[in-house]
Amino acid sequence: MMMRLLLACACLWLAACSPTASTSLSERLVSPGGASPLLDQAHIAATIATLPNRSGYITSREHVRLFWRAFDAGDYGLRYRYARPRHEGGEPVDMDLRLEPPRPFHAQAPRGTVVVLHGWMMSGDAMLPWSLQLAQSGYRVITIDLRNHGHSGGGPAGYGTVESDEVIEVIRALRARGEVQGPLYLFGVSYGAATALFAAEKLGGAVQGVVAMESFANAGDAIRSMIPHLLASQPHGWQAQAVAAYARWRYADQDMDAVIAAANRRLGVDLDQVDVSRAVAASRACVLLLHGDQDQHIRVDQGRRLAQASPRAHYIEMRGEDHITLPMRIDLLGGVVDDWMSRDMSAPDGLCPAPRTPVEANFMALAGGVGGSNG
Repeated sequence: MMMRLLLACACLWLAACSPTASTSLSERLVSPGGASPLLDQAHIAATIATLPNRSGYITSREHVRLFWRAFDAGDYGLRYRYARPRHEGGEPVDMDLRLEPPRPFHAQAPRGTVVVLHGWMMSGDAMLPWSLQLAQSGYRVITIDLRNHGHSGGGPAGYGTVESDEVIEVIRALRARGEVQGPLYLFGVSYGAATALFAAEKLGGAVQGVVAMESFANAGDAIRSMIPHLLASQPHGWQAQAVAAYARWRYADQDMDAVIAAANRRLGVDLDQVDVSRAVAASRACVLLLHGDQDQHIRVDQGRRLAQASPRAHYIEMRGEDHITLPMRIDLLGGVVDDWMSRDMSAPDGLCPAPRTPVEANFMALAGGVGGSNG
């Protein structure tokens, strides 16, 4: 079985705008307003339907129904091919994912559990390539749709603060059911990465480690750089051009401080105080941070700030990768993540192993303060 999986940037919320919409820019910060149009949900759902998995709902204390899906450790016959896509025009980007799971499928005893958290305007199912990569590495994988995303219910966004509380509720409920087994790892991309880092801080010693890809360090700072970048983009294709032109006409002249202040009032959260760096500094878990040096959505200085927050954090900065391409580099990062998690699991208490540079060292730079390994 082969599918061409279309993925989108986790922060392309402006792409959900339409000329008939009346949503203000601050309201876009409060709620994503739907899934990214660059996400091929039908193909993803059709593929997942052919794979052994379990799913269900946990209702949070705030009465939000949260969807989860579990993949057992085992051989899914995953074959992955990456070709550098042309995506700067706002067009779908793609990667080839071949799945040839044996029939019948034989689940393996898990080495541990990895909870996978998606980005803004994405879903747990959109993380399928990483989910199967981790499952084939021997982990039970549980994806969670954050509030306002996927199959889960809605509520004011918390930029990782509220969402992390709900992730913890799901983890505890699933551990009581036997779904979460062994050492626990959190794996997140962008918005999901910030959520994972907040959750790890709150869970303390219950989390073995965190893999955080493209996380922001401070929500307010990230918004102030991300939105102008998105509004300045010059896409190709009439549909993308129309969306971008409408977004610029409607939003380009707005004062970002005023927009954030309006969102704060709606959310009951001060976005300038949503500081992931503090969560990293306080976390007892080992942390592997991944960022592309060409990321203009969550700029690379955000990743570098997180790397400086704790000696327990290690940082890989990938040359030439951006916010869209970095999560697609399973070909380079799959082995790196598996190796780091394996050594972290066996490391003496209090020690966090440094990640190993892959063979394709010319594509990557280990950066700590911009130059070498951090920690």
